[in-house]
Amino acid sequence: MKELEKIRAKLRSGEPVIGTCVNYNDSCITEQLGLMGYDFVWIDMEHTGNDKREVLQHIIAAKAAGTASFVRIPWNDPVLAKPILEMGPDGIIFPFIRSVAEAKQAISSCLYPPRGRRGFGPIRAAGYGVTSTADYIEGAADSIFKMIQIEHIDAVDCMEEIVKIEGIDALVIGPMDLSGSLGKLGEVRGAKVLSVMDRIGEIGQKSGIPMMLAFGYSPVDIEDWISRGIRMISVNSDIGFIASAGAQTLRATKEMFIKKQG
Repeated sequence: MKELEKIRAKLRSGEPVIGTCVNYNDSCITEQLGLMGYDFVWIDMEHTGNDKREVLQHIIAAKAAGTASFVRIPWNDPVLAKPILEMGPDGIIFPFIRSVAEAKQAISSCLYPPRGRRGFGPIRAAGYGVTSTADYIEGAADSIFKMIQIEHIDAVDCMEEIVKIEGIDALVIGPMDLSGSLGKLGEVRGAKVLSVMDRIGEIGQKSGIPMMLAFGYSPVDIEDWISRGIRMISVNSDIGFIASAGAQTLRATKEMFIKKQG
């Protein structure tokens, strides 16, 4: 998967890896964002109505645009992970990890026995049968970027053990749910939340595992996380882009009419 290799090469060289999130179900959006030059497109299933058929179309569109496809499944469940893995995305994101056992389960879902518990049945992932079974099995473990979300204080409390688990390719930081788990939902710049975020950054940097920020677009917060050592970021989303640009264009146009009439 050349798109994933581009990301791994950037991480090795210390370059930033910048992506964005797709919530709408039209795969043309993924293709457009990929053509803009984003390193990856995060295809979300946790908070959207995207079903498996639509996710497959997003993955294909990302490939057409030359960008990596990362799919966040709705929950850390091997049953939910399996059909997504068979579609051949470049990466998979497991949300709301809260313990070492849950992190181990997520990684195990992506690996064939004896290393894991993934059942065999690749479809698009094996080129619809063009790739031989032996060749696919040999490269399967490295063909998927395995990411777990650190977005609850329970995960932070055992993070030093979580990062020792073999096979984690990135730690995805979710500030909003993290603030909620601290009883401070939405207060991502509150002292208590910032203190926990600093702790995450320290542990993450010591581990050597790349950290990704899952966020909207706040230059202040992004700069904070760069100083904490993030190397990847999913910035804003299709919904965010339309909301901000749409509102700005409408406001500016109204102002021109008012100025002209005045």
